[in-house]
Amino acid sequence: MLLAVDTSTPQIGLALYDGSQVLAETLWTSKARHTVELAQAVADILSHSGIKTNELKALGVAIGPGSFTSLRVGLSFVKGLAFAQALPVIGINTLDVVAAGQPASDLPLVCVLPAGRGRLAVCWYEFKISGWQPHDNAIIRTAEALSDDIQQETLVSGDLNTAERQFLRKNKHIRMASPAFSTRRPAILAELAYARWQSDSVDDIASLAPIYLHLAESIPDATPAAPAATNEV
Repeated sequence: MLLAVDTSTPQIGLALYDGSQVLAETLWTSKARHTVELAQAVADILSHSGIKTNELKALGVAIGPGSFTSLRVGLSFVKGLAFAQALPVIGINTLDVVAAGQPASDLPLVCVLPAGRGRLAVCWYEFKISGWQPHDNAIIRTAEALSDDIQQETLVSGDLNTAERQFLRKNKHIRMASPAFSTRRPAILAELAYARWQSDSVDDIASLAPIYLHLAESIPDATPAAPAATNEV
């Protein structure tokens, strides 16, 4: 039995997966209460599923990119549980979870997550036999800069607010995934982590760290939520 935990952004997600079935899955948007809510939510999902803590055999955790504080809450919880129960831990890139939830396509895919102050963590993917694979490492972009980058028909999926979605839709080359397909499914995180666990590709608990993206140059804090920003191209 594998427990998956995702606290990369304000959305928190949990799933229980045994390799054949998703026994339980829950996700919600927390109002900056990850520390208060996470432990009780894990206890609840185990209780509702009739699973005891000692029946867990592995832990999967989303390691970002995402919110600095949110990521640390989830990873700290998972590490504590792993040390207490002597469980293997598998860290999964959060953008890979977004990508894995998209249908196969010949079009390029861009996955995004909020990176704070009106900026986005962005990674480009292409579909291969083994599924969606990243072109390169994730980078930081504004919605405006991302729109400028997209000059051919491209799928875009991920955590975007209303203003960002409306702004990106102005680009005729962009095909937006629906909110349902843009939501990070903790069950998908669980599947990715379970596959790694079965192939003996687990992480060192002590050294496992969140993925934080740094800016190579200053990017304005503008966001399409402000009228002045949405009118600039």
